[in-house]
Amino acid sequence: MDARKLDFTPTLLDFGNVKIQLARHFGFCFGVENAIEIAYKAIKENPEKQIFILSQMIHNPEVNEDLESRGVRFLMDTKGREMTPISQVTSDDVVIIPAFGTTLEMLDKLREIGVDIGKYDTTCPFVEKVWKRSAQLGGDNFTVIIHGKPDHEETRATFSHASKNGSALVVEDLKEAHALAKMMVEGSEGFDQMFKGRTSDGFDFNVDLKNIGVVNQTTMIASETQMIADILKKASKEFANTRDTLCYATNDNQRSTIGALKEGEADLVVVVGGYNSSNTSHIVEICEKAKPTYFVQNELNWGPNGELNHFDIHKQKLVVTKDFLSETTAFQDVPTILLTSGASCPDASMERVLHQILHSFPGGRDVDSVLNNWAKKSS
Repeated sequence: MDARKLDFTPTLLDFGNVKIQLARHFGFCFGVENAIEIAYKAIKENPEKQIFILSQMIHNPEVNEDLESRGVRFLMDTKGREMTPISQVTSDDVVIIPAFGTTLEMLDKLREIGVDIGKYDTTCPFVEKVWKRSAQLGGDNFTVIIHGKPDHEETRATFSHASKNGSALVVEDLKEAHALAKMMVEGSEGFDQMFKGRTSDGFDFNVDLKNIGVVNQTTMIASETQMIADILKKASKEFANTRDTLCYATNDNQRSTIGALKEGEADLVVVVGGYNSSNTSHIVEICEKAKPTYFVQNELNWGPNGELNHFDIHKQKLVVTKDFLSETTAFQDVPTILLTSGASCPDASMERVLHQILHSFPGGRDVDSVLNNWAKKSS
């Protein structure tokens, strides 16, 4: 009904005693769907072989746990630390490259072993788009500034690919961008300490920051990437006019979240997804600036007495709110809850959370009748 994706207003489901806003876009993107499909295809096609994944397939524990239950083993954790020694991999084994892609160094190791690295490569096309843009920049003698989380698999992979063609540097956030811009104008004091381990080999501060271009980890906040580009552009001698390299699904999810918040109806927000999911964490960041926001993995975060175990992205740990729905009573008799999720969250997890919320409001309209009524109004 919105093929061009120009409408970012949420869907409103009225259950009588509670209203649920669903963000217009949420959940699995093309890259994630493709990666999961290839992973299960690999399992089906190789029942007698050892199957490895370089790291988490996507940042969702339910998906990764299911793969493990089918005998798949992970070679590394999300930060690149060894989980299964690569020495256990043979040329007869299957190795799945996750949606985030991987470094050139890891690809070389797998080639040396004799693994067919192309057969089950699930690298997202939008991640590869960033790599191609980085290669173009490097070929034109521009240093690639990567806006991303330094320890994220995708950022490490992009850094590896960018460094092959020229100089590269990882900048994590606006604070670092401001600091780097100041150094570019006033001198290199503090550069080596702030960006230790985040520059390509042989990086020369006095040479490599004259001509720059900015790309991003595909799951970052679009507005922040643009601000970082604007900050660094003012401090550079020559700036490449890089087009945004954010994933379309990340962008759609973020714009849908902002669109729902602009409606102003929601009393609180529930965001569903893996706690180590970058794109989901950024949705939480956007929401908590406007409304009380609760970040959950699935319906199992609810306790027996109505308490909610939810993830604090700032403290990086689970916290407990005894009656999180008390937030709704301060606003109106029929509360409105905005429900959304990140691009690595299965729709089934969203649906189970929706039902869990409805259990807290007994006596309302049943789901099927609400959905049928909505469909009739929208047709």
